Amino acid sequence: PRNDRPNGENAGDIRAEKRIAMKELWELFSSFARIGGFTFGGGYAMLPMLQKEVVEKRQWATEDEMLDYFAIGQCTPGVIFINTATFIGYKQKGIPGAIAATVGSVFPSLCIVMFIAAVLKNFAELAVVQHAFAGIRVVVSVLILNAVMGLRKKSIVDKLCVVIAAVSFLVSVWVDISPVWIVLAAAILGIAVSCGREAKEK
Repeated sequence: PRNDRPNGENAGDIRAEKRIAMKELWELFSSFARIGGFTFGGGYAMLPMLQKEVVEKRQWATEDEMLDYFAIGQCTPGVIFINTATFIGYKQKGIPGAIAATVGSVFPSLCIVMFIAAVLKNFAELAVVQHAFAGIRVVVSVLILNAVMGLRKKSIVDKLCVVIAAVSFLVSVWVDISPVWIVLAAAILGIAVSCGREAKEK
C-alpha cells in the first residue's frame, strides 16, 4: 500500500519513538542505580526500596509479580537484587531493558569499590568505618524485617502457607542447607497441593 505521508514525517516519528525508547531505558538504568547506590547491607536490604520504586512508584510490576521475582532471583545464580533487576528490565523493554537494569544495579557499587581501592588502603580497618558499619548493620536488620512483613501480607494467606513458612524458617535456622533447596521444595509442595485441589474439584 502507498504511504501518502511525507518522508520527513516518517523520519520524525521514528526519531520520537527512539527518544521514548531511550528515555524508558534511562529510567530503568537510573532507578536501579539509585537503589544500588543508596542501599547498604546486600540484596535483602534492598527489597524495601525495590518494593517502593518498582511496585508503588513506577508500577513496573505488581506485588505478586515481585514475590515471584524474589523467589526466582533467590534460586538463580547471582545476587538476588541484580537478578530481580534483570527480570524487571526484561519485562519492560526486552533484552535492552534487561541490560539497562542490570548495568544500573551494579554501576554504583563498581564505582564506589574502585574509588575505595584506589584512594584508601586498609579501608575496612579504619575505626570510623568499623563504627559506621556497626550502625548500618542495625538499620539493615530493620529494613529486612520491614521487607519480610510487607511480603507476608501477600504470601502467607492460609493455614498451609503458615505451615510452609514455619517449616522453612526452622529448616533454614537449624539445618545447614542452601536456600535454593528450600525454595524448590516449597515450589514442589505448592504444585502438589494445587493439583490435589483441582482433582478434588473435578
